[in-house]
Amino acid sequence: MKRIFFIGLLLITAGASAYRAEAQMTLRDCMAYAVSNSTKVRIQLAEIGDAQIARRNAILKAFTPSVSGSTYAYYNFGRSIDPETNIYVTETSFHNGYSLGAGITLFDGFSAVNNLKISKTSLAIGRTQEKQVEADICLAVMEAYYNVLYYKRLCDVYEEQVAVAEQSLAKARRQEELGQKGHADVVQMAADLSDRQYDLTNTRNMYRDQKMTLADLMFWPVDEELVIDTEMPGQARHDGMSVIPDLIRDLSTEDVVDYALANNPAVKIASWNLDNARMELRTAIGQLFPSLSLNAGWSTSYFNYPGKDIMLEPYATQLRNHQGEYIQFSMSIPIYNRLQGHDNVARKRNAVKKMTAQYDQKRRDVESEVRRAVQDRDGAEAAYLQAHRKAEVQAEAYSLNLKKLEQGLISLLEFQTANNNYLKAQADEMYSLFEYLIKQAVVRYYNGVEYVNQ
Repeated sequence: MKRIFFIGLLLITAGASAYRAEAQMTLRDCMAYAVSNSTKVRIQLAEIGDAQIARRNAILKAFTPSVSGSTYAYYNFGRSIDPETNIYVTETSFHNGYSLGAGITLFDGFSAVNNLKISKTSLAIGRTQEKQVEADICLAVMEAYYNVLYYKRLCDVYEEQVAVAEQSLAKARRQEELGQKGHADVVQMAADLSDRQYDLTNTRNMYRDQKMTLADLMFWPVDEELVIDTEMPGQARHDGMSVIPDLIRDLSTEDVVDYALANNPAVKIASWNLDNARMELRTAIGQLFPSLSLNAGWSTSYFNYPGKDIMLEPYATQLRNHQGEYIQFSMSIPIYNRLQGHDNVARKRNAVKKMTAQYDQKRRDVESEVRRAVQDRDGAEAAYLQAHRKAEVQAEAYSLNLKKLEQGLISLLEFQTANNNYLKAQADEMYSLFEYLIKQAVVRYYNGVEYVNQ
């Protein structure tokens, strides 16, 4: 039965591996895979684990006592004091004892309470930093993914151009044989084909390079082929706009700024760091006050004289009769420690000033980033609209010039100029579309929509 189970597990694993190797990865799939396999996320998760341990320790320190136990056993040779008579003896004796003690701090200038609050905030910082790391990874994957799409689509365009150039060259050679074209025109067409093939080769190299960059960002296995969905992320309408909806078109820039300042991870982390600095200042001030603690304990012991015929109480009786307990209240008053306490307070005050400045700077940075992101998105949208119209016009011009070339109405040089304009228009349209999608995603992120959910 176990053998059948393991065989089935191997088959399932092999099937999943084959699916992962052959299935097309969408942008969301790539981002999710990158986040789940990122070493940066794993490092951040380990730091969150440390923060959870620190919080647990702060809770235990604030509300539970410390308990310790000890035991000892030793032989004493030579002169010693008899525990029963308190008289010096010179006999070899054996001693065994046990003790148990507990202590709790009743007042320490609210240090334990402040540390508890600091540990809670530190845990929140760790979890928010994880979200920030995931966002950075997703944005990098998105940019690499669109770069792959861009060069893949550009390869398709150049392949089409190479095919057209090959057909034109074959036709020109046939026309040369029939005396309808000169040899110079054929040579020029061959040179044009070489240019197209050279551009195609360079573009393929860039495509492979960008695909490798994407695989590295995703932590994709090096021995497996990464296959992504190369479809365009939305078909262009007649007006040039992508059908991908923009969910925050009804919001003003100020609305996005207000939301980002209240919810952006970087601002939250800066705010929590400021709160922790204030708590540490209160802790430093509290350490200038007296501390009060409560301690209690129990102990017992046993002794005898090995090898001596001396009547002593049995082991259990001695342990019972030698029991002792204590309870102790203690107060520690800091009087003079070379101004270390006051210096610590001064440093913590400076830390509060530093964190306040960093918090104000982070808010300003995020506000500027949001306004710039909205502006860049609007600019990218306008550029895409214009590039789309330009591509439509150049496509029509290219089609007309191709017919004219076939009819011998224009020179090869004029056709090459029209062809180059058409290629540039197509490349500009694709580039501006992907640029617009990235800028739009950044604005949505600032408005609370995570990259992987867009």
